[in-house]
Amino acid sequence: QVQLVESGGGLVQPGGSLRLSCAASRSDFIFSTMAWYRQAPGKQRESVASFTRSSVPDYSDSVKGQFTISRYIANNTLYLQMNSLKPEDTAVYYCYFERGGRNYWGQGTQVTVSS
Repeated sequence: QVQLVESGGGLVQPGGSLRLSCAASRSDFIFSTMAWYRQAPGKQRESVASFTRSSVPDYSDSVKGQFTISRYIANNTLYLQMNSLKPEDTAVYYCYFERGGRNYWGQGTQVTVSS
């Protein structure tokens, strides 16, 4: 079993920045996918950024150039640097890891962008 623990959410003013972290409880596993999703009120969960089998990250069009995903593979920690935040970035952010067909989700961290 793998637990994912997220941190770094909070309240930020428009134009501000936040950095999310997601740490896996197993540093010895190799995950095929490491990703960030978000779910805004009344909307479906959507992919934000991800690493799949390629080391080149993939971003949704809505955050390209604004968010940066990174990872420290040695301890399976995933990061999301979010800059120039806008009110429409308000959502619960979830990390997601996949290994051998098993899916693992973080508990979610609230990001609120408001003045």
